[in-house]
Amino acid sequence: MQGIELSRRFYGDIVAPWLSRAAPDLPHSAALIGYGSELLGFDDETSRDHNWGPRVHIYLDARDFAAHAARLLADFAAVVPKTFLGEPAGWRSRPHPAANGPDAVGAMEHGLEFHTFEGRLQAHTGLRSLENLMPLDWLGLPEQSLLAFTAGAVFRDDGGRLEALRKTLAYFPRDVWLYKIACQWRRIAEEQAFVGRAGQAGDDLGSRVIAARLCRDVMAMGFLLERRYAPYPKWFGTGFSRLPIAKTLIPHLDTALRAEAWQARGEALASAYLALAQWQTSKNIAPFESVVGPYFDRPFLTINTDDAVASAISAIADPALSALPVVGAIDQVSDLTPLLTDPGKTRAVIRQVLGK
Repeated sequence: MQGIELSRRFYGDIVAPWLSRAAPDLPHSAALIGYGSELLGFDDETSRDHNWGPRVHIYLDARDFAAHAARLLADFAAVVPKTFLGEPAGWRSRPHPAANGPDAVGAMEHGLEFHTFEGRLQAHTGLRSLENLMPLDWLGLPEQSLLAFTAGAVFRDDGGRLEALRKTLAYFPRDVWLYKIACQWRRIAEEQAFVGRAGQAGDDLGSRVIAARLCRDVMAMGFLLERRYAPYPKWFGTGFSRLPIAKTLIPHLDTALRAEAWQARGEALASAYLALAQWQTSKNIAPFESVVGPYFDRPFLTINTDDAVASAISAIADPALSALPVVGAIDQVSDLTPLLTDPGKTRAVIRQVLGK
């Protein structure tokens, strides 16, 4: 059994009946979101060595959290079974400890946690409210954080507050999405000729490294064109493989990564760029006439990224957003984990990078 189903049954069989007795009139939401391979359906036997098992988050408004959370947490420890469906109910503490703070409480004895809505939202976005969410706010939100908040499962949602938050963050607004597409083409533009140039100069290792970077950029564009948030690196390839566009792109990427000669490497990548462009145009997403050819007078195959960028930028309705430098959102600017996991810093950094 995978973790989401285990947690769903833990809530239905154990937590919900107990909570209806311990606090019968307490409105709450119950879910499993935030972190964990099971949120994406990627958990396997190895996943069970840490933070995996019967676990549920209960969400309360701030007043109810202050009044009830600590008491209920302690009460549940007295009634929770040692195991549930063959899995230990105790907290598997590596590397994440049980929740503890002004907006969350948890215990080592079991996998039940209590959170405020505002606290969970702040943990993912650095914001305690989604009112008046601006394009620059969106550009400072890493996709892996947005995915962690919108993946997983909701088991109960009195008043619909949790699902409303998840719906708001389900995907980027159209203009932000188009800006990210433009910036992703710009990333490809910056290095696509270097696969050949490094190889031509005798630096085959350098050519391979650049090719691998470009393969990742192609995959990131695949997530964008499919309007799916990309997971963090451990599950990036697994998540990509499940996209409809992956079937078209994977043969080209495999060829590029396995190629012994820089010419074959560059040709495979050019085929991947062309497949991206054709997919983009077929879906009427800032369509443009794609052309693959040599890089000026040099024998390195590239695609007309300037036209791709211009098409995406011209499709943006918000003049303030279309006027931004074509640099990118936070996870197009950096892949540094300590930054991308600090929502306060990500929003500050993207404002500085974009001159805002």
